[in-house]
Amino acid sequence: MPTPDDALIRRKDEHIDHVRAGRGLSGASSGLEAVRFVHDALPDLALDQIDLSARFLGRRLNLPFLISSMTGGPSRAEAINARLAEAAQALGVALAVGSQRVALETAGGSGGSGLGPDLRRRAPDALILANLGAVQFALGYGVDEARRAMEMIGADALILHLNPLQEGVQPEGDRDWRGVAQGIERIAAAFPGQVVVKETGAGLSAAVARRLADMGVAALDVAGAGGTNWGLIEGARATGGRAEALAAPFADWGVPTARSLRDCAQAAPDLGLIGSGGIKDGLDAARAVRLGADLVGQAAGVLEAALTSTQAVVDHFELMAAQLRLACFCTGSADLAALAQAPLLEEPRF
Repeated sequence: MPTPDDALIRRKDEHIDHVRAGRGLSGASSGLEAVRFVHDALPDLALDQIDLSARFLGRRLNLPFLISSMTGGPSRAEAINARLAEAAQALGVALAVGSQRVALETAGGSGGSGLGPDLRRRAPDALILANLGAVQFALGYGVDEARRAMEMIGADALILHLNPLQEGVQPEGDRDWRGVAQGIERIAAAFPGQVVVKETGAGLSAAVARRLADMGVAALDVAGAGGTNWGLIEGARATGGRAEALAAPFADWGVPTARSLRDCAQAAPDLGLIGSGGIKDGLDAARAVRLGADLVGQAAGVLEAALTSTQAVVDHFELMAAQLRLACFCTGSADLAALAQAPLLEEPRF
């Protein structure tokens, strides 16, 4: 007879299948295409000398990329997470694992996900972010679970993810969000590690960014509309058709990534900021940096590479880095700080 553990693991596995099939593509644009740089036809730079290093949560990274939260549950995640960790180490970028709830609550201790000490062994120098659902901290989780999630993988910081649209569509979702904000505030105050809060595809508004800054979190990941819509994923995954019908009008729901980045950078200027949600390539990464991102995250965009090999992941991000470097070159930007101030053809409208 299937156990609750089996159901959790199966759900995570189904998520990957639906993402790969394109069933969760947002109906909204990320808005990043509205960010158009002024072309510098006379850059006083050497392309290969452009500095793409970044700082985040007190750490220096070779490239401003975050291999973003992808999966924490299915059996094939062991290979995925191993490849992502190896790639993060090789590239000098950050790695955020998927939700560790399955790993915390299943009898095996990692849910067959590869979320254990081996992850840190494969990426001894990488900035690694653990990940738990924020709603769980209104349902009984506390400092101990946060500590266990970080210790499980030797993480440097903890992501708490916000996903009300997904939970509202998911038939077995957590629909009572009373106390979630208080739970985040308690963890931010009591937990010795740094806390990052991220959305999961519907973006963060300026008002929410200000609230989170007041709670004491260290950084935000906007994960805006324009990439994967997890309401659509849950609608496709459910049986009977009701959840799919429930989710359908919300195909373009959320704050587009570009708008979310701009608003969060203005509302919470002292927090670290990650731009994710519909990042297609290195030019989108450049646009995100121009809007205030310290790092640029990608998950679904690198999933196929992660299912292939470590080298495929490395190749993917090296191409993104080359595209980002070319954007710097053609805007006369010697580094990311200069790119963040590069002139635009016009003020973008989001």
